Amino acid sequence: MIIETKSYPRAALIGNPSDGYFGKTIAFVFRNFSAHVQLYHTPKLEIKPEKLDLPVYNSMKDLVEGVRLNGYYGGVRLIKATIKTFYNYCQKENIKTASKNFTVNYSSNIPLRLGLAGSSAIITAVMKALMQFYEVDIPKPVLANLILSVETDQLGLSAGLQDRVAQVYERPVFMDFDKKMMDECGFGHYVPLNFSKLPPVYIAYRNDQSQGSEVIHNNLRARFNIGEKKVLEAMTEWAGLAQQFVQALEHGNADILHCLINRNYDLRESLIEISEENKHMVKLARNVGASAKFTGSGGAIIGTYDNESQFEELVNVFEKHEIDVIKPDIVLNNK
Repeated sequence: MIIETKSYPRAALIGNPSDGYFGKTIAFVFRNFSAHVQLYHTPKLEIKPEKLDLPVYNSMKDLVEGVRLNGYYGGVRLIKATIKTFYNYCQKENIKTASKNFTVNYSSNIPLRLGLAGSSAIITAVMKALMQFYEVDIPKPVLANLILSVETDQLGLSAGLQDRVAQVYERPVFMDFDKKMMDECGFGHYVPLNFSKLPPVYIAYRNDQSQGSEVIHNNLRARFNIGEKKVLEAMTEWAGLAQQFVQALEHGNADILHCLINRNYDLRESLIEISEENKHMVKLARNVGASAKFTGSGGAIIGTYDNESQFEELVNVFEKHEIDVIKPDIVLNNK
């Protein structure tokens, strides 16, 4: 039997990057792209590489372009780290797994290094496949932590929890990473949201702005750890924006939602150096009348718009600058 699992890219709607700093955020996953994993029983354990894992190029220019778009690493290291994390969890929890091996392969069309959580989507899909194969049930809050630990503990990357929570729950989630609860339980308070009153949302991205989140967050982490006042105040405000967003969403107040999204970005720009190309994307969207902020660390933006006419204007403006724009097909899983 072949086990097939999928996981989707994550879009942070409000509150990021406070999720890594005991803040509050709202995020969702969307079906426009996906990471796909196949896993099946075989005599030996084998990980089959995907195209971007293979060290074969047509030229040096081809290699450089691949590194610019995808970074220096493919997905094999993610799969290895996920398998190790799953094994260690089962050992720690005294969960007996069947003595059998497997072959696993993956594919992903999620644009990488644009703040859409493409790496954690691969990890999540692999973890779900392992759980099915070995018949292991892991509670969702714990599973999100395990997926995060693959990147933070095994691979030494800086990351927050919201990507993994949204990808595990597969529906819009308000996440409160209250420090006391995190210390006591190991996870935050996660509340699924009703998006029926959410104004229409767009996502725009440009591949030439790809950048790993660790580049941004390592600097921010250091400043947070030394207690820089401006950073601490910003984290509190970002968390407050997420809380205000929930209230405005309940009342369907599109104007307030618009302003909160814009403030999320403006606060970021006051704190972190942002490339002119990324600033330009935000400016283009706002000039049309849409709101705009980053979906993650940069390279992709998200915002609300008023109507179909305004969306068409967004498409036309972005197209002139070789920027792709989509309507996210938001996953609303009720399980």
